[in-house]
Amino acid sequence: MSSARLETKGLSKKFGALEVAREVNFRLEAGARHALIGPNGAGKTTFINLLTGALPPSRGSVLLEGEDVTTLAQAKRVKRGIARTFQINQLFRGLTVLENVCIPVSERMGVGGGMFRAAGRRAEVLDEAMRLIGILRLEDDAGRRIVELPYGRQRLVEIAIALGLAPRVLLLDEPAAGIPSAETHILLDAIASLPRDIAVLIIEHDMDLVFRFAERITVLVSGAIYAEGTPQEIAANRDVRAVYLGGALDA
Repeated sequence: MSSARLETKGLSKKFGALEVAREVNFRLEAGARHALIGPNGAGKTTFINLLTGALPPSRGSVLLEGEDVTTLAQAKRVKRGIARTFQINQLFRGLTVLENVCIPVSERMGVGGGMFRAAGRRAEVLDEAMRLIGILRLEDDAGRRIVELPYGRQRLVEIAIALGLAPRVLLLDEPAAGIPSAETHILLDAIASLPRDIAVLIIEHDMDLVFRFAERITVLVSGAIYAEGTPQEIAANRDVRAVYLGGALDA
């Protein structure tokens, strides 16, 4: 039986004559800290959309812990344990950090319904939301509205919201986007503190963050896997350097 938490087999996607994902065979192991990199237009976000069900594949399959979920809708995949963040955050800017995190927790616990305020007053919801806020070290911001937070803190809130869904797989689409380089260590520390039973896949252009975070790296080029290996193997791969990394790792 496969040990992969999430796996794709021959996953492909066409838009007319344009093939943006080409026979992608990918494995995300249980507890993985995995990065997906590649040049702009490589098909990275398309691949994430195929994993989450935002896009249907033209052919191929997606398996979650060995079970075929290719035809499941996004909401059902979330309930099965696949959560994601986006390049541009999807937060309720007029609500507080605590209120934002209470929403997915309430939904997961089955007490959300249409009455957010009532659900948000439930002790079990508040306790779980504050636990997640603590994981991301956002306790001091719990009562602040999203609009009041620096963008880097907002990105951490988005991860807390994803954790509120109790994911088995967490997909982070460019989590460092918009965060000043001097503050990316906060994001990295937060990701590093995530429970080890969650398999984490990040798409990221910040190579310093990628090589500090990842235990395995997949390089995507023109919708297909170009190379895969440990950070050391990817850094030493001359073809990857030529196609994507250039001289960034020569020092």
